[in-house]
Formats: sequence, structure tokens, C-alpha cells
Amino acid sequence: MWHSDLHKRKPTGGKRKPSRGRRKFERGGFPVETMQGPEERRLERVRGGNFKVRLKASETVQVSDPKTGKTVKASILRVVRNPANIEYSRRGVITRGTILETDLGLVRVTSRPSQNGVLNAVLLESSGSS
Repeated sequence: MWHSDLHKRKPTGGKRKPSRGRRKFERGGFPVETMQGPEERRLERVRGGNFKVRLKASETVQVSDPKTGKTVKASILRVVRNPANIEYSRRGVITRGTILETDLGLVRVTSRPSQNGVLNAVLLESSGSS
């Protein structure tokens, strides 16, 4: 995947002819689609020699309750809805903004699991048993 702007047109609408080939820093990566399952992370080297931790799968989520201000670990029961992509909803891919059903109730994911390597969420409605 390439993320260069060599193929785009000029602001005037004219065609831009690339004066050079592609560079390594313009290269992109394929997305890591986080799913529900046994904990699995991937370490990827990125620009500047840094590393990015990507979460491939997780069975638990750190849930923060806005009313009490407490954060607890909860197990994921299922992916309810993913507003980013209807296909992600069907396949059960977890991204930022995904609504998950946990043993605490419905939660919304606030972290970017394939970018940060962690799965954080905020409680929307509790299941009533707590």
C-alpha cells in the first residue's frame, strides 16, 4: 500500500507528472483488524526506528465507568455494532467507536487497538447486576 500524493492532480486541475519514483517513507501498511479471541499482539517497526504495538485479538477490555470514575477489566461477550464499517459489524472487527457487549453491560471503545495495542472502553449502560 502506498500513501504518496504523486498520482494526484494540481490545485488548478492540471495533471501532475511525477518527477521521481516512490520512496520507502511513502509506503503504508496493511490494517490489523482486531478481533475477539485469545490475547495476541504484533510488534511492527515504523518510521524512525520506532515500534508500534498492534492488537490482533483480545478477550478482555478495560472498562471505565464515567459515573464512579473507576476502571475495571471486563470480558467481551460479542461485538454489537461497528459504526466505522457495516462489514466490520458482520465480521466482528473491533475499532475505535465499536459498541461491545461485556459482562458489565454495553461499552464503547475509546482506544485505537490496532494503533495503541490496548483495548479501552467507556460504559454506556450497565447490565443492572452491579
